[in-house]
Amino acid sequence: MNALDAARWQFAVTASLHFLFVALTLGLVFFVASVQTRYVRTGEEVYGRMARFWGSLYAINYAVGIATGLVMEFEIGLNWSGLDRITGDVFGAPLALETLIAFVLESTLLGMWLFGWGKLNKKLHLALIWGVAATALLSAFWVMVANSFLQHPVGYALDADGTVRLADFGALLTNSALWFALGHTVSAAMLTGGIFVASVSAWHVRRRRADGDGFFRTSLRNGLRSALVGTFFTIGFGYAQFGPLDENQPTKLAGGDDAAAQQAAMVAKHGPGDYLPGSIVGTSLGVMIMVANLLFLILLVAQLLTFRDILITRRWARPMLWVLTALIPVPFLTVIAGWIVREEGRQPWAVYGLLKTADAVSPMSDRTLTLSTIGFTVLVAGLALTDWWLLARKARRGPGDEFLPETLPAREEVLV
Repeated sequence: MNALDAARWQFAVTASLHFLFVALTLGLVFFVASVQTRYVRTGEEVYGRMARFWGSLYAINYAVGIATGLVMEFEIGLNWSGLDRITGDVFGAPLALETLIAFVLESTLLGMWLFGWGKLNKKLHLALIWGVAATALLSAFWVMVANSFLQHPVGYALDADGTVRLADFGALLTNSALWFALGHTVSAAMLTGGIFVASVSAWHVRRRRADGDGFFRTSLRNGLRSALVGTFFTIGFGYAQFGPLDENQPTKLAGGDDAAAQQAAMVAKHGPGDYLPGSIVGTSLGVMIMVANLLFLILLVAQLLTFRDILITRRWARPMLWVLTALIPVPFLTVIAGWIVREEGRQPWAVYGLLKTADAVSPMSDRTLTLSTIGFTVLVAGLALTDWWLLARKARRGPGDEFLPETLPAREEVLV
C-alpha cells in the first residue's frame, strides 16, 4: 500500500470498529434510563434490577470504547495533518466540544451513577443516568457537526493562503447534512441497543433459565419495543436524507447517464480526476435498505408474539427466539454499511469540493504508514475482541445481586 491507501485503510478500520461501540453505548444508555424511570415511578424491583444489569453491560462497552476513540484522535493528528492544517479551525471546534463532553462531563456523571446505587436518593440517582444519556446525545451531536462539515462544508471563509477559517458557527449547526443524519444515527443506535437486549434475553429464555420475577421476559418485551421504534425511525430518517444528498453530494449516488454528467461537471469545476465513488457505496446502500426493512418485519412479528407471552409459552412460536438470538450481529453490520455509504461516498474528497483526501494525508513514507496501520489495526481489533468477551461473559451469567432496597440506611441519609 502507498501512504494514502494505508492512511485511509487505517482510519476506516478504526472508525468502523469504534462506531460499533458508539452504536451500542448510545442505544443502551437510553434503554437503561427508561427502565430505571419505570423503577422509580412504580417501585417494581424487576425494573431496578434491569437498570443495574443492563447498565453494567453499558459501562463495560463505554469503558473499552473510550480507548478506541483515543486511537482515532491519535490517527487524525498523526496521519491527516493536511486536514488539520487547512480546515482545523472549523473541523476542530466541534470535536473539542465533543471531547470535553465525552471525557469530562459524561464520564463523571457515569461514575457517580455507577457508585451511587443505594447511596443516593432514587430520584437524584435517576437524574444522573438521564444526564449520562443527555451528554451521550450531545457527544454524538458534536461528532456529527464535525462530520457534516466534511460532507457539506458551510460556515467558512478562505484566507489568502487557502486556509479555512470559521466564519459562521450557526451555519455549522444548521447544516443540511446534519440533522437527518443525526436522527438516522441515533435511531440506528436505539435499534442496536434494543436488539442487543432482546437477543440476550431471548437466549436466556430459550435455555429456560430460572426467571422467577420475569427479568428476561420483561427485558425481552422492552428490548423488542425499543428496537422496533428505532428501526422505524432509522428507515424514516434514512430516506429523508436522499433530498439533501442530491443537492450536497451529487456524485455520491449518481448512476447511469447521470454519473457521466456529474463526472464531467466535476472535471470542469475542479480539474482532471475521478470524482465518482466506487461500487461499494451502491452495494452498501442496497444492503442497508434491505436489511433494515427485513428487521422491521421480524421485530414487528416478534413484538406481536409477546402479547400474552405467546412467544414464550407456545411451542410453535418459540423458533422466533432462535431468530432473535441470531440477530445480535445484524445491526452492527448494518451500521457499518451505512457508515461506508456516508464516508466512502464522498471520495475523493476529505472535505467535499474543498479538500481532496490525497492533500489531507500527512507527508510520511509508505513504510511508516503501513507499519502504523498494522499496529493500530491489531490494537483496535484487540480492544473490540476484549469488549465482546467481557460483554458475552457478563451477559451469559445474567443478573446477580441486583436487589435494590426500597429505603436508604439511616447512616446514608446525608447523601440524599
